This record gives sequence, structure tokens and C-alpha cells, in this order.
Amino acid sequence: MDYVPFGSTGMRVSPYCLGTMTFGNEADEPTARAIMDRAYDLGINFLDTANVYNRGLAEEIVGRWLKGRRQDIILASKVHSPTGDGPNDWGSSRRNILLAVEQSLRRLDTDWLDVLYLHQWDDQADLDQALAAVNTLVEQGKVIYCGVSNFAGWQTMKAIAVAQANHLAPVVCIQPMYNLVKRQVEVELLPLAQSQRLAVCPYNPLAAGLLTGKYHRGETGRLEQSDMYHKRYQEPQYWEVAERFVRYADDKRLSPAPLAAAWVASHPAVTSTILGARTLDQFNDTIQCLDIKLTPENRAAITALSIAPPLATDR
Repeated sequence: MDYVPFGSTGMRVSPYCLGTMTFGNEADEPTARAIMDRAYDLGINFLDTANVYNRGLAEEIVGRWLKGRRQDIILASKVHSPTGDGPNDWGSSRRNILLAVEQSLRRLDTDWLDVLYLHQWDDQADLDQALAAVNTLVEQGKVIYCGVSNFAGWQTMKAIAVAQANHLAPVVCIQPMYNLVKRQVEVELLPLAQSQRLAVCPYNPLAAGLLTGKYHRGETGRLEQSDMYHKRYQEPQYWEVAERFVRYADDKRLSPAPLAAAWVASHPAVTSTILGARTLDQFNDTIQCLDIKLTPENRAAITALSIAPPLATDR
């Protein structure tokens, strides 16, 4: 495994990160453990989870698996999304950040998180207070690095500036959505990350399975089972891009899933691409991305199958 720098932190991670959103739902605990074992055996040292994944069950499964391996694993989790029915069981208030991280640490059976992401932008919470809460956790040794997920470019830059101005723990990484049909991050977030030396850990590289071709073959998956994913990928142009991509993969005699992941990973701003799976077979298919090294010409050919978003300065 060729490990890569995690932004400016000096930490090194595998170029692919194991996502755990399916754990405790589509992937039961034995399946989740088999996937984690396989990833670990391949040298993947980066796991991504969240307190909201299956109401904390994903963190519990990861925590049980981590025993005896904690020092080897870079572990990321998140805070913001609702974890209960109470009015304060969500958000980026100082109260929720501090209490939610304590709960995550208990579920994960660990003393620290290597990375804590603010999972969403919160219009109702002062950003300086949210970042100060993360800073408190850093000072307590419960969190090592701060990141943001699903932030816009201006929101990310504001978080960086607020942390700098108040001498708080810096924002060192971002987790945006990125795949061949959803390329908005190329407009501002990825250039921002390169400018600020942020680690970039994209999720959804297979576009919820759309880029695997399974929906064109009449198979089922998240697009049919989740309103969120259906709305995210319902545009006809996304399906047209996916169809062109699957044909391209077939012509190259490659499985489309690992090729889609390798395309995301090949962007120079990307640090570690998050891969999720419902089954060990799915993971074994996608993780073939480790063997795919795209040349600039290969990447350009695949990129040309898609639709480029306009520049931020487009007039």
C-alpha cells in the first residue's frame, strides 16, 4: 500500500478509506466485520463513520472490531445530524458537539477520534462557538484533527478563517460528494483544498451504484430504496453519463465500479476516496481500484464522458 499525506498534518493514510454507512443496516455485523478484515488485510488504515449512521449502530460495530487494532487505524467520525428525537439532539451547538462526541467515543470504545467532521453547515449555530467546542475536544485529547463535510466553498473558507483568527484547532480536511456525474466540487472546493493544503476525502464515488451499471441492468439499490438518493440522481443526463461510462469500462475490459472510484482518486486534490459496500463481494469488486492507475490521458477520456460544471467566474 502506498500511503499518502493527509493534507498538511504529517499523518499518512491509505488512498482509499473504508466507509461504514451500511454497517448495521444493509451489512449486518458479520458482513461488516468481513469487509473490515478484508480492508485491513489490504493495508487500508482509514475508517470513516458517523454518529448518525444507523442510529449509532455503525459506530458500535466498528468499536467492537477495533479492539487490538486501534493504534493502526485512522478513525474519523462526524457530528451534527439528528441522533434522537429531542430538540437538542442535533446541530453544531457547543452542547451537542461535546455531548455527541462523548457518546461516539463510548460506542467506538476508544479514547480519541483522529478526525472529527462537522457533518453539515448549521445556520443556527455560531461557527466560532462550534469550532471552539472542537478545539476543547482537541485540548482534551479526545479529537486530534478537525474537518468539515458537505460545506460549500465559502463556508469552508470561513471555517478556516474563523479558526485562524481565534487561534483554534485548524480545519485540515474536507469530505465532499464527488463522482463522474456530480462534479460541482471541481469548481471551488478542490481548488480551495489545494490552495489551503487540505486533505480531501470524497464520498459517493460510485454515485450510489449508478456508475456500476446495475440500474441499467434492472437491478435494485439505493436509488430505488431511498428518496434522498433518488432525488440526488434522478436527472436524465446523469443516467446518460453513466451509460456512456459503463460502455467505456466494458471496452477497456474493466469493472465499472473500481474504475469509477479510480477516476475520483486520480484527481490531484483528492487524498483518500471513501468506499462503502453492502456485501463482501461488492467490496472485493470495488477495491480492485487499487490496481487501476489512470494516466492523465485516461482520466481526460473518462472526464469527457461527463458534463463539466461551469467555472466559478463563468459569465
